[in-house]
Amino acid sequence: MLLGLNRDLSNKPIGMRTLGLVSLGAAIVSVSTVHFQNLIDHPDALSRVVQGIIQGVMAGIGFIGAGVILRDTKEKTVKGLTTAATVWVTAALGIACGLAAWQIVVLSVVLSVFLLVGVAWIEAPSTRTRADTARG
Repeated sequence: MLLGLNRDLSNKPIGMRTLGLVSLGAAIVSVSTVHFQNLIDHPDALSRVVQGIIQGVMAGIGFIGAGVILRDTKEKTVKGLTTAATVWVTAALGIACGLAAWQIVVLSVVLSVFLLVGVAWIEAPSTRTRADTARG
């Protein structure tokens, strides 16, 4: 949800509730699978199932991300890529939570917030310069 707060504050189409649900859904799929009793007793099968979860969730979540990408061929602009990437990262965080990889979760959240907030602050002057140049 912390990543969604940034999106909400930036008036983006996906915010705290959506990203919280994406992460929770990925975590539910991961936790429910790794705690399925018949798989726990078969490490090879569990390994294949976890790989399948990761592949399936990460590929499937791309459809939600694709829904926020807008392309304007006349203006030659693309908007929504950062929001789409945030959806993808949020799903990865959900998988990491579901697999109890807490160190990875904490480090990834810190890096994600830095990329969304810190780098946007760094990029702001160059973005304004490009927009001014484009206007003429």
